[in-house]
Amino acid sequence: MKYLITTLFLLCFAVCANAQQSVKKDTVAASAIKPQIVETACGECMFKLKGSDCDLAVRINGRAYFVDGTSIDDHGDAHAKDGFCNAVRKAEVVGKVVDGRFKATSFKLLPDKKP
Repeated sequence: MKYLITTLFLLCFAVCANAQQSVKKDTVAASAIKPQIVETACGECMFKLKGSDCDLAVRINGRAYFVDGTSIDDHGDAHAKDGFCNAVRKAEVVGKVVDGRFKATSFKLLPDKKP
């Protein structure tokens, strides 16, 4: 009986210790995501993505993705002279591509460089 109780105790301890270690790995991986500079514009107007309305998109390594986590209207008038429907801009973003869409956790539009 003592052997059974000791075995169950050690088994529970090992499972708990392993679960704690897994959480730490996931937390480190999530916080290790670094910001990157990408091109951003209206997916339909500038990147020729299929859609029914003007939606924010980013282009990463030559491939365009619609953005979740922020919208085209959060960054000014999309139809202005320098808006997303008329110009490709640069942005500093943090996030990842999931199921063909860019899931943004941070999106900072960079100032437009005037020649």
